[in-house]
Amino acid sequence: MKILYVEDDATAQEYIGRGLRENGYRVDVASDGDAGFELALSDGYDLIILDVMLPGRDGFETVQALRRASIEAPVLFLSARDAVSDRVRGLNLGGDDYLTKPFAFSELLARVQALTRRHQVAPVEGKLRVGDLELDLTRHSASLGGRAVPLTGKETSLLEYLMERSGQVVSRAMIVDRVWGAGFDAYSNVIDVHINRLRKKVDPERKWIHTVKGVGYVFEERAGEG
Repeated sequence: MKILYVEDDATAQEYIGRGLRENGYRVDVASDGDAGFELALSDGYDLIILDVMLPGRDGFETVQALRRASIEAPVLFLSARDAVSDRVRGLNLGGDDYLTKPFAFSELLARVQALTRRHQVAPVEGKLRVGDLELDLTRHSASLGGRAVPLTGKETSLLEYLMERSGQVVSRAMIVDRVWGAGFDAYSNVIDVHINRLRKKVDPERKWIHTVKGVGYVFEERAGEG
């Protein structure tokens, strides 16, 4: 998942940006509304976090400009202005949530997860689908460009987890907890073996499943990367 964080306070940029990246999000940062608006136009973001009190164009003016430009990414406002009228104004102008300062990072993360959940791959009739890749959860099979690809139970569980977390970096420990369960060695090469098998079966062009060195893996569409 890609997040645009617009904040003029350097300390907040560092703290919030680092925390989001440690939780698997890719984060771009802008220091004013104009720069944030230009970034939002040039790239597709799954969420925009906007401070209200920004130099130049403030957060309210920025969200108005974003909506006029047909940028539909959810917007989370951050502000020390806690009056009901400010919160209502932000939501009426096109914001999706409003968090007042000071706040705990855990609450910010929960709000981010709630707002980005809509962008995760959702099952439809027991299937997960992204582009030309489809996973059938009941048949333990996938199809790539309409061609059926049989999978083992573990391969199905692994691909399901990666697709559900589309755009987010998942660590080896997270994969182990979901696919193999407690007590399994997160550093076993069994994980790498299953990832390689999945790539050969459903991702021969290295389009979907990518290694994040020292961390784990991410499932997202890229052009021929490992």
